[in-house]
Amino acid sequence: MTPIAIGVVAIVQMIALLLLRVPIAIAMLVPSFIGMYVLRGERTVTSAFSALPYNEISSWTLSVIPMFVLMGLLLWKSGFTGSIFNVARVWLSWMPGGLAVGTNLAGAGLAAVSGSTISTTHAIGRMSIPEMLRAGYDKRLAIGAVIASGLPGQLIPPSILLVLYAGIAEVPVGAQLLAGVLPGILVAILFSLMIVFLAKFVPSMTTASDDAATPRTLWRERFASLLSVWPLPLIILIIVGGMFSGYFTATEAGAVAALCSVAVLLVWKRGSGDTLRSLADGCVTAISSAGTVFLLLVGVAALSRLMTLTGISTRFADLITDLGLDRIQFLLIMLVLYLVLGAFMDPLPMMLLTVPVLIPTLTALDISLIWYGVFVVFMGELAMITPPIGVLSMIIHSISRDPEVNLGRHIGLKDVFVAVAIFMPMAIIMALLLIFFPDIATFLADRSTGGG
Repeated sequence: MTPIAIGVVAIVQMIALLLLRVPIAIAMLVPSFIGMYVLRGERTVTSAFSALPYNEISSWTLSVIPMFVLMGLLLWKSGFTGSIFNVARVWLSWMPGGLAVGTNLAGAGLAAVSGSTISTTHAIGRMSIPEMLRAGYDKRLAIGAVIASGLPGQLIPPSILLVLYAGIAEVPVGAQLLAGVLPGILVAILFSLMIVFLAKFVPSMTTASDDAATPRTLWRERFASLLSVWPLPLIILIIVGGMFSGYFTATEAGAVAALCSVAVLLVWKRGSGDTLRSLADGCVTAISSAGTVFLLLVGVAALSRLMTLTGISTRFADLITDLGLDRIQFLLIMLVLYLVLGAFMDPLPMMLLTVPVLIPTLTALDISLIWYGVFVVFMGELAMITPPIGVLSMIIHSISRDPEVNLGRHIGLKDVFVAVAIFMPMAIIMALLLIFFPDIATFLADRSTGGG
């Protein structure tokens, strides 16, 4: 077999293992080492096994991963995150579609601090769907607001996916995290505007009694509610402000944010009797999760080394050059490809499968690797809602079958897919905005590093 053929067989093996639900890191390592053995023999495999784990994990910048994981777990275990939805509801229930807008923004905040889109969707869905149904919202709008609420979460720091991408592409973690700030905020704003538009101009989506269904809230009650979520803006200010000003490195910002989350846990759980247990559980889970992430990076490094040995990455870059595709044409093709892959893959394997192969092509087309990190993470988030295997769609369907959530109304899988179809065009518009206006992602990152 030619080296190219060996590389293609390895990729096919990896996809087959992923479809069989083999852990992602193992699905990458096994074909990679088999391919290396066929190409270069036992000594190459032995060398890779002995060197890759330490070389890939010992980077100081990657120490931010356990810090962010620990921060999210402790904030979640503290119970503080439930207050975010209440604040959004109190402040926004007055506007057209206000409950759905509040759901969207609360989900963005929850996903940002928890680091888990799945857990955020589960929590926000149980809280908000019944409340919107009681207020007379169409079930598809209620479902769509929950589905859209998690999309900005992996863009707004801290984002484990962005940190992982930074490790794969070997770009600065701090700049990569800052690159996600403005796109994440813009995603939340665009979906909120879409919800307001639907509520205002499509009467069937809400009822005229929307405001009447929600008790009036006094201004002093609104400002008082902010006291329950003061750690959220503080932590975001520490992470974003510290990195942008240069006062903190990404790792130092993560460490301070994790320390703040310990304080939040101690305050929010005081008197409950299980404070120390929650702290210990969070630390143990953070260690386990960080180990999983680090093993993924070793798998990515092994696959990247195989792709280099086979010449697939270089051949693909040459093919794009020979086709004469410019930056816009290439990215539009990747947009369609990611939408197709998203129908069958979760975001992490989708990113791990494509990024190592594409790096030479991105360099050849003068596409910023930091910008591409934001693009691929956002497309990965879309993968979580894209039928037929979108995991968030399945979670929402599972939640909505609970009588306490659906309030006796039938919410089928078709309703979930229709909700996805309603919100998907705005998500594609966001992806196009990123492609045609890349400064949306690179503005803060460039200024944090002194560029531009």
